[in-house]
Amino acid sequence: MDTGDQLTRVRHSLAHLLAIAVKEKNTGVKLGIGPVIESGFYYDFAFSSGYSPSPDDLKRFEARMRELIAEHLAFTLAEVSPDEAHAQFKDEPYKLELINELVERGEKLTTYTSGSFNDLCVGPHVANTSEINPDAFAITHTAGAYWRGDEKNAMLTRIYGAAFATPKELAEWESLKEEAALRDHRKLGRELGLFAFSDLVGSGLPLFTPKGTLVRDLIVEKIQTLQKEHGYERVTIPHITKRELYETSGHWEKFKDDLFYVKGRSETEFVMKPMNCPHHTQIYASAQRSYKELPIRYMETTAVYRDEQQGELLGLSRVRAITQDDGHVFCRLEQVGAEVTHIIHVIKAFYTELGMFAEDKYRVSLSVRDMAHKEKYLGEDRNWAEAEAALEKCAKREALNYKRVEGEAAFYGPKLDFIFKDSLGREWQLGTVQIDFVMPERFGLEYTAEDGSRQRPVMIHRAIAGSLERFMAIMIEHFGGAFPLWLAPVQAVAFPVGGAHKEYAREVTDVLKQRGVRAELDERDESLGKRIRDSKLNKIPYLLVVGDKELASHTITAESREGTLGALTLEEFVSTLK
Repeated sequence: MDTGDQLTRVRHSLAHLLAIAVKEKNTGVKLGIGPVIESGFYYDFAFSSGYSPSPDDLKRFEARMRELIAEHLAFTLAEVSPDEAHAQFKDEPYKLELINELVERGEKLTTYTSGSFNDLCVGPHVANTSEINPDAFAITHTAGAYWRGDEKNAMLTRIYGAAFATPKELAEWESLKEEAALRDHRKLGRELGLFAFSDLVGSGLPLFTPKGTLVRDLIVEKIQTLQKEHGYERVTIPHITKRELYETSGHWEKFKDDLFYVKGRSETEFVMKPMNCPHHTQIYASAQRSYKELPIRYMETTAVYRDEQQGELLGLSRVRAITQDDGHVFCRLEQVGAEVTHIIHVIKAFYTELGMFAEDKYRVSLSVRDMAHKEKYLGEDRNWAEAEAALEKCAKREALNYKRVEGEAAFYGPKLDFIFKDSLGREWQLGTVQIDFVMPERFGLEYTAEDGSRQRPVMIHRAIAGSLERFMAIMIEHFGGAFPLWLAPVQAVAFPVGGAHKEYAREVTDVLKQRGVRAELDERDESLGKRIRDSKLNKIPYLLVVGDKELASHTITAESREGTLGALTLEEFVSTLK
């Protein structure tokens, strides 16, 4: 048996053991669901009013689960009729809801029994708890979770567990969790003064401080600089639109429940835009286009808005106001390869600057159609075949670490998704290149070909960083707040040792600012040691001390994160930064 399959069986079985332990302590508890997740499992419970499991309760649940493992309980599969299922789970309202849905869809009903515990479940499970290593799992924490993820439903208590094949893997995961807690962007963002949230403004609506705004601007500036040579032009669109735009694009059905609605004085219904691509099609459509003009490349950094559920909001990782690094290309089919290559070059350069474009730190998913179910995709076969071939040719020519994944294409076209590992080994999908045959068709976009005929352009969606909020959250945690020099909001701080050195320290700071260094002066009435410690806690890349020796020799004593650089002239220091 595949080790991954076995671990899935172990994790799923542990979820059932957790349910047994919880029900023994709380006989009136109602059961939700208990699926396997990336690092283990969870189970959702509806406890009686006023009760919430304490950390000591979690330890007791874990201890009881180990006792159950030692009993070598078997997991027995049975297929049951709807009547049998209703009878077995007559006191479990959430299970009954699932049973009714399964019956309505014509799906079979199965249960797994272990000891006296019976659960509605499709599996898989271990045959016997003797297959579970009792030292390779832990019950970790609780969280609130709406039933079926819908905030209109009841709030349940979700109990999480971690489970691995060996105790060593569990220990490594726990160590990474501890490191992740130290790097949590919500904690570091507050400590470094990058962003804030306000109850008066609303959940999921971050407020960026001057330093946080500078970090955002530096990210955007870097992307714009890298892609400028490829002919992208900036455009600007409004933040609200008529619903008809999204009805035409086809987004309305998917996003209508996630939108913020805007009511003005007229009867026209407006919404806050959840994406930008339909607007950009209208800039293209605002003039007659010739093949001589193509490719046309638009870029914009702008906010979109989605009414995310309260329980799903998480710092900058999941927000309601999302700033997108967005770009769209309108071109002929034969130009797709060249345009995709340009975008790949920008992605490569950008993530190389971040130290993330290394063989073992990234992978690319070439997402193509499921050829057995071509009816799920819109567009002509010939166009799809050409676009997929162009993407794969680009991936090979650029020596990308890619894998062709059938069935993962968007309904409107194939794509390249760039997935990067952060410093904790977590994977994040960041850059993307997507071919779109559908949007130009829906909006009737055209250009005049060489022979005078009217032809349909291909649209390419591209994102380098994606959502700036999510990207910042990832970067804060990846670097632990210690940004690389180009991204650091403050690059150097000068410290006068005493009052006699303040004037020279101000001169040092002014000269560095004139030379393009983001420098600050710390002349607070605090000890030198405390001022230096504060700057180290703020992850400043360079600390510059100015005392008698430096004043006399017109130098600075510089210290970087890597160690002391010693006495340098300002020119030598600026050269070091360059």
